[in-house]
Amino acid sequence: MPARHTLMAIIYDFDGTLASGNVQEPQFLPDVDVVAGDFWAEVSALSKKHRADNVLMYMYLMLEKARAADKPIRLQDFRQHGEEVKFFEGVPEWFGNINKYGKENNIRLEHYIVSSGNAEIIEGTSIAGEFKEIYASQFMFDANGVAVWPSLAVNYTTKTQYLFRINKDAHDLSDTKKINKFVSMQDRHIPFERMIYIGDGETDIPCFRLVKDQGGLSIAVFKPRKHNAREALAPLVQDGRVHTVVPADYREGRKLDQVVRAQIRLVAAREAVRQAAPAP
Repeated sequence: MPARHTLMAIIYDFDGTLASGNVQEPQFLPDVDVVAGDFWAEVSALSKKHRADNVLMYMYLMLEKARAADKPIRLQDFRQHGEEVKFFEGVPEWFGNINKYGKENNIRLEHYIVSSGNAEIIEGTSIAGEFKEIYASQFMFDANGVAVWPSLAVNYTTKTQYLFRINKDAHDLSDTKKINKFVSMQDRHIPFERMIYIGDGETDIPCFRLVKDQGGLSIAVFKPRKHNAREALAPLVQDGRVHTVVPADYREGRKLDQVVRAQIRLVAAREAVRQAAPAP
């Protein structure tokens, strides 16, 4: 009798991890006649001036720039912006390839996004259907479908709550009972040791550390061919925050693919031993 499939989760940041830049840059910022560098510099200045959350500030500034350009942002506009997002090499094929490899090892993979970027734009991308859940910053829309206010801001510390939601299979953000209910480690939906977290920098550090400390795998990725990109992330390994730093190249046989496949084999081997052990 074949072993039953074991659940694993791969959790991704989005901007700089799967997408080669910030999701606002390909279409939204040009549409409101704003240069990307100027926009992010203004976000940083506003955050410092008001001692405010950087994510809330970029969302506020998106609304302000849209109003100033007399171009209200509607949900369908966000979806269209998502169609313009550019991915790192191998991303579109990654999910099918790694899911197939998981099945060959009696592993069923669930994919999740945990990002400070715009959920509405991410949901318009060609890969949105690959994810069980997309946890990202969201706007509230009025009766005409126009974005009027941030409804959810996901920053570097709040990101970790979504790992616990994945851990407990508690995905309804309005349900505080399930997420806070005691569940023994062995009965949780996906234990942390069966998680892989992939991110690209400082905003991912709490998630990197949580997954790594709980027995999962944390991977920092950098833009291929970018000068000194690997060196900039090296302290994450030296400080024990991630296991490894690799290029954001999702093609078969590349370093990232090799590392993830090795972790799948490791989890599969552990589970095979566990299932073979006699009951107490």
